[in-house]
Amino acid sequence: MSMEIKQHLKLSQQLVMTPQLQQAIKLLQLSRMELVDLVREEMMENPVLEDGVESSQEQPREADAEMKAEAQIQGETETPAPPETRDTEKEVTADSQVTQEIDWESYLENYSSAPPTSSYKANSEELPSLEATLTKRVSLFDHLVWQLKLSNLPPGEEAAGMLIIGNLDLDGYLKEPPLSEIAEEGGVPIEVVEAVLSRIQQYDPIGCAARSLQECLLVQARHVGADDEILVKMLTDHIGNLEKKNYQAIARDLKESLDEIYEAAKVIMTFDPRPGREYTTEEPHYITPDVYIHKLGDKYFVVPNDDGLPKLKISSFYRTALGGSPKAREYIQDKLRSAQWLIRSIQQRQRTIVKVTESIIKFQHDFFDKGIAHLKPLILRDVAEDISMHESTISRVTTNKYVHTPQGIFELKFFFNSGISRTDGDEVASQAVKTKIKQIIDAEDPRHPHSDQKIVDLLRDQTIDIARRTVAKYREQLGLLSSSKRKQLF
Repeated sequence: MSMEIKQHLKLSQQLVMTPQLQQAIKLLQLSRMELVDLVREEMMENPVLEDGVESSQEQPREADAEMKAEAQIQGETETPAPPETRDTEKEVTADSQVTQEIDWESYLENYSSAPPTSSYKANSEELPSLEATLTKRVSLFDHLVWQLKLSNLPPGEEAAGMLIIGNLDLDGYLKEPPLSEIAEEGGVPIEVVEAVLSRIQQYDPIGCAARSLQECLLVQARHVGADDEILVKMLTDHIGNLEKKNYQAIARDLKESLDEIYEAAKVIMTFDPRPGREYTTEEPHYITPDVYIHKLGDKYFVVPNDDGLPKLKISSFYRTALGGSPKAREYIQDKLRSAQWLIRSIQQRQRTIVKVTESIIKFQHDFFDKGIAHLKPLILRDVAEDISMHESTISRVTTNKYVHTPQGIFELKFFFNSGISRTDGDEVASQAVKTKIKQIIDAEDPRHPHSDQKIVDLLRDQTIDIARRTVAKYREQLGLLSSSKRKQLF
């Protein structure tokens, strides 16, 4: 077999994910808060980057500080001149004025040896109360531990109580581990753990550390003295019928009148099935829109929201340092390229978001004029073809991005909906159908709520052709109960 060396020319195309392209894609899919954090990190790592707003404010601040210091020194060392003298001083030309230099050393020495000034003390009635100055909400764990410490339990029982409180979920339930594991870990008998558990269940809020919904409601019933035989049997044997509000079945099984069952159900409805939710430590998250949509006349204009974002610029100090040593020049040039690419990527991100939003306005113009009922079906491909971009780019742009509109603040994903057919051949957005379902349920008679099939018939009267299972799915997505659970009998 002979071997030979040959040369071949081959022309091919391939997509190379350069680091710059990867950074641009990453910036495009970041939310506003994530973008701010990333820019802050880059400013810490790259000395060439600086905030244009802060740097532009440094010089006026320094000048103001110097003027204030000079005025204070002159006020301490010079006596005010009479009006006649001031008028004559204005007539002196600038060439004849003598510039007085500030002796900073003597000023700082006098400033440090001067007695401290008295602090201003406002009226105590104007100060907020101690409760109004708290910056951290009390968690359920802290609230229960505080009560456990006040109980003066033996060390073993207190350790078991800490284990119980530490394993409670956000609703206040002890779902795991079982009491046997807690007893083994705490080194105490299981009877002691059960006694501590009963004590903790009497702490505020009542019903915490319960292992089931029945136990939680029974603890609250005993606490208010309403643990009669009918109510206890309803909680232990008919919790499913209580959920479905099937009071007739409960009355037949317990051989009690329907009025007695109603009275017991009214008492149960006053109990809290999730006693720990009052002490949730989850803070509300406020949404800052990425773009604003303003209406001027009959036209809508998109304005990017740059508030809170650092105004990046290249530091002039490092530009002048390029003439230094070769190593310093190479380091600065590398950082300059990185900084310039970051600034361009952020600008391109803003332009892309604005372009996508303008395309959404063209497709959903009726929504911005008339409201959510006029939302049209829209898919990513429609916007991608309109602005000549790929669908994946549109998906990244619309993820975790919010827009402020005359109709409210919405996520950009909100405007993309599947279509529900109408009887007249047109289509309506699924989000608009959800809104109509909610309006129908809000306007129904609580004693005679609409079933899913009835909602289908009502929507068909509005030329919306929809299946019953689709109505049930949308109702569950809206967090609305079924007709049997929405029914109010008293």
